[in-house]
Amino acid sequence: MAPSVTGTGLTWPDYAVLFLSLGALVAIGGAFTRSQRETADFFLARRHIPWWAACLSFLATEISAVTIISVPATAYSENWQYVQFFVGSSLAKLVVAFLFIPAFYRHNVTTIYEFLRDRFGAASQVTGSLFFFVTRLLGSGVRLMAAALAVSILMGWPLWATIALFTVISIVYIGLGGVSAVVWTNVFQATLFLVGGLATVIYLASQIEGGLGAMYAIAAEAGRLGVINWGPAPGDPDFWRRVLTDPNIFWLAVLNGLVGSVAAFGTDHDLMQRLLTVETRKQSQRTLILTPLGTLATLAIYLSIGAGLFAYYAQHPTPGLPRPDEIFPFFVRTAMPEVLRGLMLTAIVLASIDSPLGSLSASFVTDIYRPLLVRGRSERHYVFVSRLAVAAFGLVLAALAWWLSSRNQILWLAFKIAGVTFGSLLGVFLLGLLTRLRADRANVVAMVAMALVNLVLLVLGESGVIALGWSWLVILGTAGTMLLAALLAPVLDRGR
Repeated sequence: MAPSVTGTGLTWPDYAVLFLSLGALVAIGGAFTRSQRETADFFLARRHIPWWAACLSFLATEISAVTIISVPATAYSENWQYVQFFVGSSLAKLVVAFLFIPAFYRHNVTTIYEFLRDRFGAASQVTGSLFFFVTRLLGSGVRLMAAALAVSILMGWPLWATIALFTVISIVYIGLGGVSAVVWTNVFQATLFLVGGLATVIYLASQIEGGLGAMYAIAAEAGRLGVINWGPAPGDPDFWRRVLTDPNIFWLAVLNGLVGSVAAFGTDHDLMQRLLTVETRKQSQRTLILTPLGTLATLAIYLSIGAGLFAYYAQHPTPGLPRPDEIFPFFVRTAMPEVLRGLMLTAIVLASIDSPLGSLSASFVTDIYRPLLVRGRSERHYVFVSRLAVAAFGLVLAALAWWLSSRNQILWLAFKIAGVTFGSLLGVFLLGLLTRLRADRANVVAMVAMALVNLVLLVLGESGVIALGWSWLVILGTAGTMLLAALLAPVLDRGR
């Protein structure tokens, strides 16, 4: 069988789907502009968001362009072992729902770092917020770079132009409508990438001789459908080396998914912001508990796309195939029919435009600008500064995406970046939630020290100097932060 479509460029129906969708984002942002009178409107939507909309918004934030592009790439070139991480991640959502969310609603926070202020002091709040800036900007830089790279391939644009497009659209609709615009555009985005992904699986199956069954059979025969990696037996000579270096061993992947996702969902305000926009604690918990269903459906779709791509190119040998991270955009551009091609292009674009600018602005204004730099001004002033912060963070994010554009293995790069700082954040939040320890200065020292330790360990591990996988970083950072803060508190926070 020959590919049914061999075009190498987008057509006007593809562009029509894309630009109508981008226009919808701006229109949604504009619709909420007049209601943004106070920071409670801009950052929390006055907790008037329906729980089901918050659920889809959380899904759209969790499932980014990295998922849409790199999960198929990983399934195409490796296997389905990423599902192991999903198991731990789903367990983490239960922990966050019943441990973190009640505390955040009890303290009536605008950003989750206000909990650290109430529990420990201003130093812990500011440090937590700064760590969030670093982690979220770098992680979102990876997301933006992945999407911009894919779209540059699809549209034939230079990479800087796609980054600029995403940045401008993000600044406009988030700056206009605040978190209300973010949530309702997320609903639109989640619907689009689920529909677009499912349509792509159906199309792939139609282009493979033997259909859907043959698609999975070809991938399975090549080992592309492997889900569980049990790892070495305890008595094997390479047991400890594998345990320390292979993040895909089942129990390690589940453990890392659990700890890493508790850190991501419970201490990263970009994700938690969606859960704070609903009216009650119970609605917020319900929102988070139901999100694994959407995540599982999305993973099943995009892992199937990876299997389909492997089967498709096994039956249709094509010279000059790109690297795995570019294989899905390459297929969309060269082998999909118009309109469907535009739909998938739009899904990739919208998944990348779901940027963290609203949560970064919220944390800057609430945790740093308002309490430390400029106090006692009007709500109108703080909303204006919030919009300026959205624009400033957008420009920083674009610069980071351009700087990261030469890196490979996009899927794992985001996790490695988060591993340096997430352990410090999770450690200090767990101290606040699980203990009665009085520590503020000690928290700051412990968080900074363990982030530096993890950075050194990551560099040494990536360069092959030591045998240590990145998946251990969050675990080590969490335990180290808690232990170090507990040891230093009697000295640094005596009498507090």
